[in-house]
Amino acid sequence: MNRLMGHNMMRKDGDAHMNERKAIFPAISPKTVRSHWTAQFAGHATRILDELQADGVVDFVQAFALPFSAECLKSITGLTNMPFQDMNAWSQGMIDGIANYVGDPAIEARCHAATSGIDAAIDDMVPVLRETPDLSLLGVLWQADMPMESVRANIKLAISGGQNEPRDAIAGAVWALLTHPDQLALARSGAVPWLQVFEEYARWISPIGMSPRRIAKPWTIRDIAFETNERVFLMFGSANRDEKHFSEPDAFDVRRDASKSIAFGAGPHFCAGAWASRAMVADVALPAIFERLTNLRLIADRPPRIGGWAFRGLLDLPVTWDR
Repeated sequence: MNRLMGHNMMRKDGDAHMNERKAIFPAISPKTVRSHWTAQFAGHATRILDELQADGVVDFVQAFALPFSAECLKSITGLTNMPFQDMNAWSQGMIDGIANYVGDPAIEARCHAATSGIDAAIDDMVPVLRETPDLSLLGVLWQADMPMESVRANIKLAISGGQNEPRDAIAGAVWALLTHPDQLALARSGAVPWLQVFEEYARWISPIGMSPRRIAKPWTIRDIAFETNERVFLMFGSANRDEKHFSEPDAFDVRRDASKSIAFGAGPHFCAGAWASRAMVADVALPAIFERLTNLRLIADRPPRIGGWAFRGLLDLPVTWDR
């Protein structure tokens, strides 16, 4: 990540991490999300849903979840000068690049193409935001006088982590509710908040299933000893199904208290974009989808495909609805 995307706050600790986190906070604070971004998210959802037509079978990942996530991320980052398809492709290019443990040159080349595209988009938008500052990440970081290499690195971090997870959570939660109609009824009636639906889905199938870390100093847990610089993988998906904390953990149950889930991480590195993600999925996308798309339903002979582990989600979601 440091070599391909730049040294961002995710790979910093202590004061270095907190200083950059504080600089970013005004763009994605709960207050900013409520007062500024949620209305923009709702506008994106309305426009995309207006353009949808159930003409046979629609892949809901491609038709709604992907463009909605990308349009929201364009707004948050300030990179409104790109098509949503680029946002999605560049995010995937970076994700593939930093997971390229075997050093495949073709994968690395795609990552470089993605980061070059992002750098070009940043360069185009900086003069605009210099003249008209806003609450986007780029706008806020520019006003904070953060060094440009850190601005670029943190914008790339936001894109690598802010596209796939909301996309996968939206499509996955729709699928989960359609396969559990009694729980969909609870959400639609207001008996269970949409936020609780989102939190339970993110526990049940964690959009980020695992994350690699490097041991900083010798450490022992139970009877396992780790040495400095050894690589470990933190299995968020496993923790979120820990029987000590969740009864019947393999079941999707929107009535569950999922507050102990670590889908957004924990501690100093708790996901900085958590409030924006909750607004996108729970406050806007899920209620709009089930309000606007009458009798939304799965296709009996075309079950969706699910894949991935570090990033896990539906590869497609064939659905239809009544006009």
